[in-house]
Amino acid sequence: MSKLRTSAMAPGAVQSEIRAMSMLADQTGGINLAQGICDTPVPAPVLEGAEIAMEAGHNIYTRQDGIGRLRTAIAADWKRRHNLDLDPETEVIVTSGATGAFQAAVQALLDEGDEVILFEPLYGYHAGTLRAMKVNPVIVPLGFGSWALDIDAVRTAITQKTRAIVINTPSNPCGKVFTRAELEALAALAIEHNLFVISDEIYEHFVYPGHEHIAMATLPGMRERTITVSGFSKTFSVTGWRVGYLIADPKWTPAIGYFHDLLYVCAPAPFQHGCAAGLEQLPPAFYTDMATAHLDKRARTVAALTDAGLTPHVPDGAYYILAGTGPLHGANAAEKARDLLKRTGVAAVAGSAFFRKGGGEELLRFCFAKRDDDLDEACRRLRTL
Repeated sequence: MSKLRTSAMAPGAVQSEIRAMSMLADQTGGINLAQGICDTPVPAPVLEGAEIAMEAGHNIYTRQDGIGRLRTAIAADWKRRHNLDLDPETEVIVTSGATGAFQAAVQALLDEGDEVILFEPLYGYHAGTLRAMKVNPVIVPLGFGSWALDIDAVRTAITQKTRAIVINTPSNPCGKVFTRAELEALAALAIEHNLFVISDEIYEHFVYPGHEHIAMATLPGMRERTITVSGFSKTFSVTGWRVGYLIADPKWTPAIGYFHDLLYVCAPAPFQHGCAAGLEQLPPAFYTDMATAHLDKRARTVAALTDAGLTPHVPDGAYYILAGTGPLHGANAAEKARDLLKRTGVAAVAGSAFFRKGGGEELLRFCFAKRDDDLDEACRRLRTL
């Protein structure tokens, strides 16, 4: 066998459908409702904070766990919102996006052959990262449409090899917000079986009426075993800045920090200052106004999808909608997504990207975190179906 070859894992790796549809949208001049780009305006303090930092010379490496200013601001934010006292020196790591936080945590805490429970519909990067680390994802489906948790199915899925449970609340792609009762049930299982919980809470500020975001780490007995992943990409509309964060017990952060340093060295220095300025200066009303604005965007998108015959599942949080494929043509969801792009110039993602093989073929995912003019034009185009 030639030594000049790809790894054993590489032949099975394929381009994400999310990225593929984004590229097609770009090539055809379509409106991209496929990728969670979130191209709404960046808050002024965030932009100005980064600009000031650049001009002040903050353009070199930071500590691998991020600048003290941002770690302190994150801890203060958690104290305000969750009444949890965090040590910014030992419990907070600034990361290269939430993706960097997740990958570093997996490398630091899990071993080859371990099993990790994920919930379906799932975010493909979670499963892909686990597989890349030779950790086995064990998929537990949520109730279709209601997205309700079946705690008995979770209990059945736990084996001697299970090391962790991954949750995403509010979730991508279906917008599920896990209830307090569901989180408490998962917490009880995690404690009983001595498991980590990796909680991806990147959409924590996108929660709609009738629902609330609860941080898993705040539940009794969960602080020492919860690895919280979040960041600023979505909240501040800076997905290209790659500034996230991770919160964990001091027992785990040194190892996680080591692998983050190995992979990324640090998050971009001036952008860390910009995100710190946002946390320090933006009032609580910024976050509630943002949720209200996205509630309106959700309503407009739901109405357009309904009119187009693409029956939507209305999300409780985040900024995605799973919808039926209705009048679209194709043998599977990927073909139907391309048919939609060809007929309307609107890009969506095949629902199959979020399910095991054979699932999600009658679904598409739409992102509504768009500037109003672009979203209105996308809705107009959808109605031409």
